[in-house]
Amino acid sequence: MPGDELRSSLELLYNVSRELASALDLHTVLQRVLFQSLKYVGGERGSIVVLDDNGKPVEAAIVYGKRILDHTTQQLRETVEHGLAGWVLRQRQAVLVPDTSQDKRWLRRPDDAAERSGAKSAICVPLMARERPVGVLTLVHPTPGAYNDEHFSLMQAIADQAGIAVLNARLYTESQRQARVMTSLATSAATINLTLRLDEVLHRILTEIIKALQVETVAIALIEPDGALVFKAANGKQAESVIGKRIPAGQGILGWVASEGQGVIVPDVSAENRFLPGVDQFPGMEVKALSAAPIYAQGRVIGVLEAINPVSGTFDPDALLVLTGISSLAGSNIQHAQLFERLGAAHQRYRELFEDSIDPILITNWEGKILEANHQAVNISGYAAQQLHEMSIGDLHLLDQTEKGADCESLKAGKTCDYESVLKSKAGQEIPIQVYVRKVVFEDRELLQWILRDITERKHLDNLRDDLTAMIYHDLRSPLANIISSLDVLATVLPPEDSEMAQSVLTIARRSTARIQRLISSLLDVNRLESGQPVGERQSIAFSVIVEEAFDAVRPITDNRHQSLFNGLVARLPPVFVDTDMIRRVLINLLENASKYTPQGGTIETGAKPDGDWVQAWIQDNGPGIPIADQERIFDKFTRLKGKDSPSGLGVGLAFCRLAVQGHGGRIWVESTSG
Repeated sequence: MPGDELRSSLELLYNVSRELASALDLHTVLQRVLFQSLKYVGGERGSIVVLDDNGKPVEAAIVYGKRILDHTTQQLRETVEHGLAGWVLRQRQAVLVPDTSQDKRWLRRPDDAAERSGAKSAICVPLMARERPVGVLTLVHPTPGAYNDEHFSLMQAIADQAGIAVLNARLYTESQRQARVMTSLATSAATINLTLRLDEVLHRILTEIIKALQVETVAIALIEPDGALVFKAANGKQAESVIGKRIPAGQGILGWVASEGQGVIVPDVSAENRFLPGVDQFPGMEVKALSAAPIYAQGRVIGVLEAINPVSGTFDPDALLVLTGISSLAGSNIQHAQLFERLGAAHQRYRELFEDSIDPILITNWEGKILEANHQAVNISGYAAQQLHEMSIGDLHLLDQTEKGADCESLKAGKTCDYESVLKSKAGQEIPIQVYVRKVVFEDRELLQWILRDITERKHLDNLRDDLTAMIYHDLRSPLANIISSLDVLATVLPPEDSEMAQSVLTIARRSTARIQRLISSLLDVNRLESGQPVGERQSIAFSVIVEEAFDAVRPITDNRHQSLFNGLVARLPPVFVDTDMIRRVLINLLENASKYTPQGGTIETGAKPDGDWVQAWIQDNGPGIPIADQERIFDKFTRLKGKDSPSGLGVGLAFCRLAVQGHGGRIWVESTSG
């Protein structure tokens, strides 16, 4: 080789090596390789494709004259797979093509037509490093035969210098990207956990995704109860057009991601069948490429993260991995933020209910110290809120230790205790109250909630009712006694030969006055038993005797309705120790009640059997039955079941029966099915 040519070659290699060694950024290195090649070898354009360790194109550049064309990786992949560059990589052999129109390896494009740019000449060389191809470099001249062996040797020399430079730049870029990703993941984990406010959590997640993936727009859609996705937050270009958009369940790419629970990268949405423009596009934004990943929380998908339009034109190979990693971090934080938001809303609702309640409500610790008091507690007690906070609940009313328990055992077990007491106001007024106390969780502490319901009006009504009952009893008792005495006298003086009708009328009158007398006695017993007085004088008597007396009293009623009375008492029933008159009235009340609701021609049966130290008795009929919801309240005073065909009454009989049975230490209940 002559000295000038050697000197030129060394100068070329030196200049190329210096240019490539002065940069580590992959894009810069690729552009310098192309410019140096075109400078020393010549041509109208050049292209370079970079491969990853698996031989897949990951980066590319095209220079046309002095212009650098962007977004070319996807375009050059076809050349690598099917064109001349692909053949060079597979054979690991450089090639000089004098006339592209005569070489089948050349991938023809519309621009190669004869009426346009026509045939060309080309040189394509592999970029090798560590005995492996890391890329392919191609130069094109518009004139066939423009390149010769000297140009071919220069290209190979440049390729030898460029191979290791491209590899180093690619590794450097990958390491930078991985560092950025790791930093973003670490930063995401740290920043996302800094708050529990949902809007702040979503904003931090989106900020980290934009940093990590270098995309134009990112958005988060959460799944609604009906399965639809609703965008709750967005960041980047046209973010305001994204927020609030609703995607029906299973529709579009995001609907597929949510339903399948799998992430996806779509490098070109126009070639994707799942992409629905009416669903996946946003107003004022052209979606060209996107990546989406499901957001999981406790094993189920709660939303989708979407990254739109990478700035570089294509997503990095690990873009989906990054998006999935951030979504994994985000899932539990989003759910925690949602729970925190709901908890805050629940606390706010409780606070509003607490303050707006018409009843005084106080919150105390387990020792009874008042911690919170609503407006009504302040109004009724007369104490200022600060004064109440310095008091104990026992300063306001007399505690019922029997209901509450000495150490609040029943309250700690979750029971609600209620009792009557008197509220002592600051002005010295005594207000009757019904106290309801139970355990609540208030501001993350287990405390006691006290509702002090003013029952002044109820007490007033109870007093009026008691006065009315007493008046009825005392005002009716004497006239009724006179009527009974008169009927007894009439029965003795009425000649037996008088008409049967007169005897029947007398019988009806005596039976009716007996019923009125039992009703008055029952009203009196209800008042006595409710006030805590014991039952009257007890005696030992055969239960069958009481039953027969009750049968005698109600038989005229059942005969009139053609109903059958059946005595099903077992033999050798032990005697009972009871107030005979009271228990007789209990049985009469129950039998009369059964007769009222049993259809004509029906059967009413009374039975009894020993039950340990007790006797269990029952009255059974074939009436319409009692709904389960009413089986407890029918024993309440002045309570009657409402129905179109329900017989009239005061609603006192069954209340008397329960009080009388409980006064004897027993219990009474209903077993029935409606219908």
